[in-house]
Order: sequence, then C-alpha cells, then structure tokens
Amino acid sequence: MVFAGNYGGGGGCSNMGGFAVQVITSRWFMIFATIFIMAAAGATYMFGLYSQQIKTTLGYDQSTLNLLSFFKDLGSNVGVLSGLINEVTPPWVVLSMGAVLNFFGYFMIWLAVTKRISKPQVWHMCLYICIGGNSQSFANTGALVTAVKNFPESRGVVLGLLKGFVGLSGAIITQLYHAVYVDDTKSLILMIAWLPTVVSFAFLRTIRIMKVVRIKHELKVFYRVLYISLGLAGFLMVMIILQNRFKFSHSEFSISGVVVIILLFLPLAVVIQEELDTWRKKKAALDGISQLKVITENPSPDQAAATDNQPKSTEEQVELPSSSAVKNTTEQQPTTEIQEVSCWRTAFRPPNRGEDFTILQALFSMDMFILFLATICGVGGTLTAIDNLGQIGASLGYPKRSISTFVSLVSIWNYLGRVVSGFVSEHFLTKYKFPRTLMLTIILVISCTGHLLIAFGVSNGLYVASVIIGFCFGAQWPLLFAIISELFGLKYYSTLYNFGSVASPIGSYLLNVRVAGHLYDREAERQLNALGLKRKHGEDLNCDGVECFKLSFIIITAVTVFGALISLILVSRTRNFYKGDIYKKFREEAKAAETEMALPGNGTVVPSRNKE
Repeated sequence: MVFAGNYGGGGGCSNMGGFAVQVITSRWFMIFATIFIMAAAGATYMFGLYSQQIKTTLGYDQSTLNLLSFFKDLGSNVGVLSGLINEVTPPWVVLSMGAVLNFFGYFMIWLAVTKRISKPQVWHMCLYICIGGNSQSFANTGALVTAVKNFPESRGVVLGLLKGFVGLSGAIITQLYHAVYVDDTKSLILMIAWLPTVVSFAFLRTIRIMKVVRIKHELKVFYRVLYISLGLAGFLMVMIILQNRFKFSHSEFSISGVVVIILLFLPLAVVIQEELDTWRKKKAALDGISQLKVITENPSPDQAAATDNQPKSTEEQVELPSSSAVKNTTEQQPTTEIQEVSCWRTAFRPPNRGEDFTILQALFSMDMFILFLATICGVGGTLTAIDNLGQIGASLGYPKRSISTFVSLVSIWNYLGRVVSGFVSEHFLTKYKFPRTLMLTIILVISCTGHLLIAFGVSNGLYVASVIIGFCFGAQWPLLFAIISELFGLKYYSTLYNFGSVASPIGSYLLNVRVAGHLYDREAERQLNALGLKRKHGEDLNCDGVECFKLSFIIITAVTVFGALISLILVSRTRNFYKGDIYKKFREEAKAAETEMALPGNGTVVPSRNKE
C-alpha cells in the first residue's frame, strides 16, 4: 500500500473540515454527482408524455409530430461537437454549455405551447427541440465519459449504472412533476427546462479527469449503489401501479416526490462511508509514521541495537530506478526525430483491436460499420415505439391515465435494461469470456417480441410491450458504448462515444418519420374519407384501431431481425479478441503509476514490509 505523505494538507485529516474536503474532492463523490446529472438528463425519453399537448395546441398531424421527435433524437444523439470540445477542454466547459442549451431549447417550446409567443413555424420548433435534446449529449460527454475514463476496468458497470439513471430519469422527473404541478403537462415542459440546468451547474466543478488508481473493492461499491438504485426503481414501480389504479391528491404526490429525492441522495451515504474508511486508514498510517520518526530521532541503546538487527525497509530492499539513473539512461540513448504521419494516411491501417485507434481509423473500420448498422436497426425500432406510445395507446383505446403509465414503465425498464446489460455483461465477460457483441444480438432478438405485440394489438399487450421495449432499448446503450471503448480504445472515446450515438437519429428518421408517421397519417386519412369527412386546416389528425401501427411495426420487426443477423458478423469477427485479457493494459498502467509514486522524492511513504 502506498500513501501520500502530505495528503489533504498534512493535518487536514484530523478534523471534519479536512474530511469534508476529502469527500467532495474524491472520485466516489464524482460518481455521486454524475448520478444526479444523469438522473436529470433523460427528458428526451418523456416526449410521449407531452407530445399530445404539442400536437393539440399547435395543430400538428402525426407526420409533423414525428418530425419533431426525429429532431429531438437528432439533437440528443448527435454529440460529435460535444465530443470534440471535450477533447480539448475540461469537462466543466462541456457541462455548462449543455446546461445553457437545455434551458434555451425547452424554454422556447414552453413559450410556444403556452402561447406566450406567436405560433412558431415547424422548423422553429424542430430547431428548439433539437437544441434542447442536444444538451443530453453534452451531459453524457462531460459526466459519463469522464467517469468511464476514471474507472476503465469497470467500464461496463459504470456505463450500465449511469446510463441506467438516464433511463430512470423519465420516471423520476414524472414523480417530481406530479408533486409540483400535478397534471399540467405544459408546466412539465418548463420543469424539463430548468431542472437539468440547475443540477448541471450545481456539480459543475466536481466532474473532472482523475489519475487512474486501482481500487480492489470498487466493484463492491458500485454494487451498493446499484442496490440503492434498484430500491428507487422498485419504489417508482409501486407508485406507478398505485397512481394508475387510484387518483392521487397533490399532498400524496408531494410525499412520493420527497421519497424519490431521499432515495436519490442515499448514494451519498455510500460515498461518505468509503471516504471515512480511507480517512481512518490514512490517519492510522500517519500516526504510525510519526511514532517511527520519534524513535528514529531519539533511539535508546536497546532500540538502536534492535534496529541494527532488523532487515532493511522495503524502500531499501526493492530496487527502484532513481531519477538520476533514468536520466543517464535517457542520455545514453540516441535521439531520433519522429516524423508525424498524416492521419489520413493511417486511416486504413488500424492497430490491433483494443489499442487506441485514431478517430478516422475507427470511423473507417469494418467493425464500426457493422456495429453502427446493427444499432440503426435495433435502437431505431425501439425508439419509434417509445416516441409513439401516446398515439399507440390512444389508437388502441387505452385510457388517458395509462399513457403516463406506459411512459413510466418504459423509463423504469429502460433503467433495468441498462444496469442489467452493464453488470451482467461485465460479469459474463470477466468470468466466462462471453462477448458483449453476442449479448447485443440477443437483445435485438428479444425486442422483436414487443414490436409484434404492438403490431397485432394484443389485449393489454401494450403494458407488456412497454416493459420489453423499454428493457431492450436501455440494454443496447451500455453494450454499444462498452464495445466501442473496448475495440477502439479510450484515447478518443469522447468523440467515438458520440459517433456511436448518431445511429439513433438515423434509425429514428427512417423508421419513425418515414415509416410509422407516414403510414399512420395515411390510415387516418383513409378513415376520414370512409366517413365522408375532410380534415380542417390546423386540425390534428387522429387514427383509431389496430391498423394505425400494424404495418409499421411489422416492418420494424423485419428490420430488427436484419440487425440481429448483421450483428452476428461482428460476433464472429471479435470472438478471439474477447477470449483474451482486454483489461491487461489498464492494470499495467495502474501498476506503473504506483511504482512512480513510490520513487524517492515524490513525497510518499512506503511502509516497511517483508517480500513475499
């Protein structure tokens, strides 16, 4: 064990002020801050809750509403700009930019829906929701990518847990919205504008890149946070069921909101406990060093004799290269000029899988192309179902109260899909060398069940479909981002992470706008013509019955099956890679960092211990 000799400013560990500083500046508090940012960053998944309000107030048809949905997805997933900014600036810059974009985008939508400004043109609304949605990519890049870089050996767990809170955020914000505004969906849009902005600014300087340090029990800490999040998800599930069966009063909604806030703050107890243990160990070590110093300065004759008979300390036993030796070695080596090669020339000459690819090497890789295509098919289909939940429920005759239930169910199972795929894939990969690419294929196949339930309008099947689609949608994201980090390295992960997200709006546009929206409007107009009616200008276009979405989701099912077959190619290509030790490099880097800390002159103390 290596301890910094001057950690926390010497005597800072002896008082609560120093301990508080240690907690706030720790890597675990950074995880807690990231959880809060992620829990407020999932407003894009709540579109089904307020989309009907936009449609009715502004008189849109389904194709126009789905166009808005596409630009929402485009903004939330096209984060290449945030990734490039994050490559050259600290995370707080990215987070602050995202907070500003979030407030502006959703605040303008709220002004339009409440008619505080004149009715905007469709392209104005598309721009506003794209800007508001783009804030999510800034939050993900600034907070989540930073967390992955700080815990590279637990990346699957980190991605699953933190992306899980993004998925759960829809249900969290829904409970808080009911507690504050009851059922005013216009005010929900205002809440989406200010809440994530406030949270991001509150933890702005907490999120930062830290030196990678191996923490042997870090997985146990993440599991403790997971258990708390499962408790939060369970509470939200109970509240959804009760609120669907009974009419809650404002005070009952308020109690529910308070409990949600308490559960959100509970991981802070885990952070404090971890830092308290570390604080006690460091204090005990420093006390022992002080006693050793007293004995060394004023030894009695017996102590001096005993010291002479003792073996030398580890600091003398272990041969560590001194700074002068390193310098002499460096001077002896001939210096050679390294000529920089253009990134365009190396774009088609990638390194081995797992090494740090350049951005162009990754983008032109066949592995990335296959992964990107499979994600377009999988995420595009599930996202189409999520964005159209309100219209699907209305067309199939579900009561209005159930629409909120569907959105919350998707949110909770979206969360469960993320944490399960993150933790389970990490466990299976570590213990059985089970490739994440194969788990992605399995998730795509399972999602087809939910699509078929919607296509054929099974009685009460939308409840089950919401669960399946929410789970599968959530499960795909940690797998996608973990696969990208494993195949192409972490050096340019900020940019590559956001490039992977671009598959979502492409799939959404093709399947949501061009397929689902177009076929819905065509069926709605056919029903109007059958009744001998014509649609009035500015009137929203509604469709009733199973036929509204039947053909759309049959097509979506076929596309998802195609995506699963494509992903099997990637499974075959990466089979040997996942059989190896993909985290070996990070263990070696952490070991080298510990050795560097132990070098004389670094202000560190290496406690004496015998060689094993």
